[in-house]
Amino acid sequence: MTSLFDAYRLGGLTLPNRTVMAPMTRVRATAEGLATPSMATYYAQRASAGLIVSEGVQPSLVGQSNPGTPGLYTDAQVDSWRPVTAAVHANGGRIFAQLMHGGRVSHPDTTGHRPVGPSAVAATGEVFTPTGPQAPPVPRALETEEVPEQALSYATAARRALDAGFDGVELHGANGYLISQFLSSNANLRTDRYGGSTANRIRFAVEAVAATIDAVGAARTGIRLSPGGTFWGVEEEDVPGLYTALLTELARLEPAYVHLEATAEEAVLLELRRAWPGTLVMNPVLPMGAKQAGRAEADHWLGLGADLISFGRGFLANPDLVERLRTGVPLAPVDEATYYTGGDKGYLTYPAYQYAA
Repeated sequence: MTSLFDAYRLGGLTLPNRTVMAPMTRVRATAEGLATPSMATYYAQRASAGLIVSEGVQPSLVGQSNPGTPGLYTDAQVDSWRPVTAAVHANGGRIFAQLMHGGRVSHPDTTGHRPVGPSAVAATGEVFTPTGPQAPPVPRALETEEVPEQALSYATAARRALDAGFDGVELHGANGYLISQFLSSNANLRTDRYGGSTANRIRFAVEAVAATIDAVGAARTGIRLSPGGTFWGVEEEDVPGLYTALLTELARLEPAYVHLEATAEEAVLLELRRAWPGTLVMNPVLPMGAKQAGRAEADHWLGLGADLISFGRGFLANPDLVERLRTGVPLAPVDEATYYTGGDKGYLTYPAYQYAA
């Protein structure tokens, strides 16, 4: 049986194990969207992962969702990431940048701009702003001729990511953000070629991936998806049909991987595994759910045909997660109160496991 600790060839990279550090927003960037020295330390501490996927990085100012998140749309932002990627590489690691366009999940108080989306339908819940949580505004529906520009923003940011030293990029197509909004049947009410039918609703995702592959190559491009997820109020009709159609189109482009979240029933996810001929990264438990992934969940999905397993909170609280999973020592719990507070507490202060003498 495949082991979590077997090496794996991903595009041009050899991963020493099959663990992936999942992307996790930590809001530790500067107000200008710059990466910081603390971020370099944070990622370098976790470089034993087979692959690190960074926190969500906005590809444009209008694409920013939360305050305190980093960008890849200015030269200064590119420069700020170079010490981060260099630190990961110096510690023997590999790192992809997750490119995250928030779409309607944003606020003018954060960006100075009205959010954009496929349709003028507000997200549900509250969005983070510099002055605290607020109701999300109704976004401006993108004109048909504007949609390709937003798809190209991922490709432009991907070029900047490679310039900053990243090994590749992951498009955030999950969790109710822009790509997910286009896939949705209630956030996307368009009647043009980007809405209505399944073929039209998957078009934006396919164009964004195709543009990114044209920019940086298929081996350096992945995408994360949350089939059936309801984050920020999105709904999807015919989840198996929608995602089978999407994966069929993506397979023609041969990206490095598809990263699935456990947001649908296992039978649906297995159907999608069969529909996807390439590398599958599986996030084996519901993101932000009650259960935290461990060795048992990883082994279960490796047995079902996943190639790589991503861990979020496990890596957040355990910089040495790979060694802990290998030896079976307990995992440290996460401190939820410090997820988004800024500063180094709950960020750089999780120690490696201390063995008793």
